[in-house]
Amino acid sequence: MHLHPHSQMCTLNGQPNVPNVHETATENNGKPKAYSALYALQLRAFIDAAEDVDVDPDTIEDLLEGLEDGDGEEEVQESDLDEDLDSDSLTLPAHEQHSAIEESGNLDDLEVETEVIERFKREADEAWSKEDIRKMMHHLKERGMSSFVREYVITQNIPIVKLLFAFGISLCPELRNKQPQTMLYFLRVAMSKELHLREKLPQYSTVADAVSLIQVSKRVVVLTGAGISVSCGIPDFRSHNGLYATLKEQGTYDLDDPQQMFDIHYFRENPAVFYSFASQIYPSNFIPSPCHRFIKVMEDRGKLLRNYTQNIDTLETLTGITRVLQCHGSFATATCIQCRRRIPGTDIEKDIMERRVPFCTVCMQAKREAEEVRQAAFKKKAKKRGRKEWEEGSDEEDEAIPVGVMKPDITFFGEKLADDFENALDDDRDKVDLLIVIGTSLKVSPVSEILSHLPHSVPQILINKTPVRHINPDIVLLGNADDIVQHLCEQLSWELPPPVKKRLEAPSLARPAKRTSGEMMGKTEPIRVAKSHVWLFEGAEGGKWVRDIEEKFSEENSVSNSRAMQGRVPNEGPEAKKARSG
Repeated sequence: MHLHPHSQMCTLNGQPNVPNVHETATENNGKPKAYSALYALQLRAFIDAAEDVDVDPDTIEDLLEGLEDGDGEEEVQESDLDEDLDSDSLTLPAHEQHSAIEESGNLDDLEVETEVIERFKREADEAWSKEDIRKMMHHLKERGMSSFVREYVITQNIPIVKLLFAFGISLCPELRNKQPQTMLYFLRVAMSKELHLREKLPQYSTVADAVSLIQVSKRVVVLTGAGISVSCGIPDFRSHNGLYATLKEQGTYDLDDPQQMFDIHYFRENPAVFYSFASQIYPSNFIPSPCHRFIKVMEDRGKLLRNYTQNIDTLETLTGITRVLQCHGSFATATCIQCRRRIPGTDIEKDIMERRVPFCTVCMQAKREAEEVRQAAFKKKAKKRGRKEWEEGSDEEDEAIPVGVMKPDITFFGEKLADDFENALDDDRDKVDLLIVIGTSLKVSPVSEILSHLPHSVPQILINKTPVRHINPDIVLLGNADDIVQHLCEQLSWELPPPVKKRLEAPSLARPAKRTSGEMMGKTEPIRVAKSHVWLFEGAEGGKWVRDIEEKFSEENSVSNSRAMQGRVPNEGPEAKKARSG
């Protein structure tokens, strides 16, 4: 979700009185206080956070302003900015009211005077009560970043410096007088980190709970990735034998990084590389998987709010799903990168399958017409100036006439997602009652941010071959996604619709025989990892993550048993019991 700087009306009035940079530089006989080092640490942390939170160039420029000072002040050294830091240098858990200065490193090393530290602590302690912070964090997690900004920055007109105290951040003096847009960026960084700290809902942990949630939910958001199309013959991107690994291993395309294949800048420079490969991922004759049909049956039963898919294969549409948003676009249409003319994707299908670069017919025609006009003009001049001059001039002009390349309307790295994505997410966040994530590692922003921007009280189910370590869903079902959804369908007494054979081909009227769970899983049922919320199906790849969960629950069980033994009354004989009862 992107927040635009519409809230520049935010004010810094009423902020605590802190020394400015000049005061700092002249204290202690001209020796600068070491919280200029804190400035370097916080500055680097906010710059690093730009990898996860959108920031415009003007904000970055404002952030860096003041690094070079010609008034005799000590400059922040480049080495200070090169420390191994990230945005964790900014914050403490929201329930702890300490200043971020204590997270920045050893206080002795920073040489920050005690009075400055104490002032920062007092500011944080006096700004908000624990109940204030609880209400603010609840508002953020249930209603989102935009609502938080509207309520606290715009409506209540609370200074951002003070709001940051609620997130455990005490800005150093040098950062408190930045432009309103930069202050809003600081707040967005703090909100983003808090939104990623979702706590698991303790009432859900079993496969039966997952089934029950699907049964009772009426507005389900399903977020899908390449994992639901692997069984269709379409490779995923990031697994150990996925598309990127294959491109790197083959080394056929002379790429510095396999992701360059889908980089918009690289495409503009050399579209032939993409089109030499595109036929391998073009959705020609693929058959939708059980996962696609599971989403379809949810829509048929009136339970699907929306399917957000990161896939570009259009198999959702082929399955008949109508409430689908193709977040990264698809091959369904193509657009000229020069004149922006859009055409059906089928118009360039032949070029894709024959590994040719398709050109815009309108641009080609315009080029031909322009060439004819120029040639006629040059020929006319040639009669007066000589044929040789005409030939040379014609060649020079020919090189200057660009021709548009047709690009499939899939979102490359470096391109912004369509506004439809943000609009849909804004509309859905107040309606959704269950989130199911299927077949994705959630590593590509901004789709990966969906989980943190939905209300934290909405239950989350993850269905994937491998763990996704940076999220905290309520139920984790690891294994082959097709097997898992078919197991759920059996428990729900749902029948999947028959598979659609090929594009434009009518589906078979024969209904597939219903498989039992034993047949589907090779006569094995899902295995629970200790007493956790994690379940292993056929094909699960949990590795060390699963072993760590087992060890954690084993240790907790040992501690619990030990406490139970300590509190237990020793066994007594009949005589002792009789005496005690008498």
